[in-house]
Amino acid sequence: MSTIRILLADDHPVVRVGLRAVLEAEPDLVVVEEVATAEAAIERTSAGGIDVVLMDLQFGTGLSGSEATLQITAREASPRVIVLTTYDTEADIVAAVEAGACGYLLKDAPAEELIAAVRAAAAGQSALAPAIAGRLIDRMRTSTRTLSSREIEVLMLVADGLSNQQIATQLFVSQATIKSHLVHIFTKLDVDSRTAAVARAVEHGLIRRGSPPTRMS
Repeated sequence: MSTIRILLADDHPVVRVGLRAVLEAEPDLVVVEEVATAEAAIERTSAGGIDVVLMDLQFGTGLSGSEATLQITAREASPRVIVLTTYDTEADIVAAVEAGACGYLLKDAPAEELIAAVRAAAAGQSALAPAIAGRLIDRMRTSTRTLSSREIEVLMLVADGLSNQQIATQLFVSQATIKSHLVHIFTKLDVDSRTAAVARAVEHGLIRRGSPPTRMS
């Protein structure tokens, strides 16, 4: 039985302690190192010797877990990344998967589900929690009614209180483009205002109110 070498990336020491205890109770799993920032995860994985990264989604400062995942998985022969978080909105899930994460689990997942996910990831398989996989499938089935990645990004900036001009500046596009995105968003969500669009998106788990904007590549 080959050993699976794991890196824990989470800014909460108590979480790391709990994860280490669960993982190292298994004979084939070993936690090589723990880091508290996304930047440290990028640096540690560049040194090699890691098979699977368990990546938090939101750190107190610096890069997000999705941004770190994008940089890690862009390298040749990179370790597999499983996002382990408390957030289950569509925006978070899509951003992580688009960044290259092979798995997405919630921190309240049963220990056996976490262990199975790590082994699946190390074997080159998908490690999505069943509920998360179901939501991605639903997204594909209802693609005509689901917000695109860019529309989610625009709506998250709207939720953060930015004007059309500010959003256009941040995304390096014209105000006309932002207005066009908003028209499509209003149509898909069946609303007629920015406030209603944000409320509907939060209600359906498309975005998290007050969360940092998702940065798309």
